[in-house]
Amino acid sequence: MICLCIIGKFYVHLRRIIIENRQNMNKFYKEAVAFRRSYYMIERQSHVSDAEIEDMVRQVIKNVPSAFNSQSSRIVLLLGDHHVRLWDITLETLRKVVAPEAFGGTEKKIRTAFSAGYGTALFFEDQRIIKNLQERFPLYADSFPGYSLQTSAMHQITLWTMLEDAGFGASLQHYNPLIDDEVRRTWDLPAEWRLMAQMPFGAPGQDPAPKTFEPIDERMRVFK
Repeated sequence: MICLCIIGKFYVHLRRIIIENRQNMNKFYKEAVAFRRSYYMIERQSHVSDAEIEDMVRQVIKNVPSAFNSQSSRIVLLLGDHHVRLWDITLETLRKVVAPEAFGGTEKKIRTAFSAGYGTALFFEDQRIIKNLQERFPLYADSFPGYSLQTSAMHQITLWTMLEDAGFGASLQHYNPLIDDEVRRTWDLPAEWRLMAQMPFGAPGQDPAPKTFEPIDERMRVFK
């Protein structure tokens, strides 16, 4: 009886520790979501190893949900010279379409807000999977492209939040479809991978700009 009593107290104590840890994790996650912002001046520094960054991407790919468990999202992580190459491609592509008098500002933005960072995550959606689902479930055929967008968005916000929690500043960019073909050629990516967004990240070079918020009570409703 004494042993059972001790064991019982141990499990009560263990359960209390687990609950407290969950509460702390919930608090930390809320803080990470709140602090996630767009940083437009980043530096080529990292407080974590490349392996840890790779693990973040693996965790996102593995655990973020998708409609019909399609697992249609793809992420290409560019570090080092590959990261710089991406933004060189973007800059040269924009040079062909941006007016000469405006190109100076464009180049400055590319150099300081994106290329100057530590790495870039490229988000893709595999169109082979989308088309296959449309064929298998014709009743939802028109909806699958929208589901794909939602799936990609979940991957983006999850990785963005994890990068923030790791001490990085990041932003989300959309130079697609201008750079799509050259990106696929440069990194030999499947033609069916549709580029959705680019996320450059690095050590924050300065604080993000102040953010304003519309009244929360006008943006949500609760019925209970």
